[in-house]
Amino acid sequence: MSPATVSRRLPLVWLALHRRRRMLLSLLLGVVVFEALIVLIAGTVPPTDLFGAGRTPPGAFKAFSGSNGAVSIASYPGLLGAGLTHPFWIAMQLTVIGSLGAAAVAADVESGTVELLMTRPVSRRRLLAERAGALVAASVLLNAAATLTVALGVAFSPDLRAAVPEGGVFAAGLLGCALAFCLTGPVLAVSALSRRRAHVVGAAVAFGAVGFALNFVALAWSPAAPLRYLSPFHYYTPGDALAHGNVPWLSLAVLTGVGLLGLLAAFRILEHRDLAI
Repeated sequence: MSPATVSRRLPLVWLALHRRRRMLLSLLLGVVVFEALIVLIAGTVPPTDLFGAGRTPPGAFKAFSGSNGAVSIASYPGLLGAGLTHPFWIAMQLTVIGSLGAAAVAADVESGTVELLMTRPVSRRRLLAERAGALVAASVLLNAAATLTVALGVAFSPDLRAAVPEGGVFAAGLLGCALAFCLTGPVLAVSALSRRRAHVVGAAVAFGAVGFALNFVALAWSPAAPLRYLSPFHYYTPGDALAHGNVPWLSLAVLTGVGLLGLLAAFRILEHRDLAI
């Protein structure tokens, strides 16, 4: 099937991606440069030297290495995992989710173009499905760029190759896609409900920032430990995936399940919503 045929069959997907092509290209370039820098640091400076020889970083630093277990940030998997949980990486993910999520429904409602759109032969379900598809495609592309950059860095560095099992990088990348989908579902539900794109962008930032902060506090303060199960970052553990080389299927199922529930809620809300209000 040619790209032209696909674009005719999924016009809203391609239109959403085309409108934000400059933003997406900038984010792709940013994530490649950032992950390449992390790989370069990890490959040239041993992590123990970065954090002090013989010193063990506090347990809360596991939140920055993407681990709930014994993977320290002062290790090759932990340092690479830090590049996949860094606030800069999270901000790029949330930029895609917030921008395309707001454009799914709320932006058209705010601008008043949704009523004109509904006069076209486009159902509400198709509108949301194709725009959700554009968001998912953009998130997968961003995570794929990060994953391939880290994979190439590991392949060309003997020290990293010895410390990170084959398949560990791609397991971490799969978790990254699941995390993005976990945040995408609820954000689309907010977009289907809201009249302001700012509300959707704010919701994306809140879900990401509050989720990360909750996981950090739960790891740093033992009385708050049970709260970690409420954070998507408890299930997003790229450091563990990089260290052990396997996919944590339970965590993947939780992240995907939350995303699906949010997406189903978005369809239900949009189906019964009065778009004129």
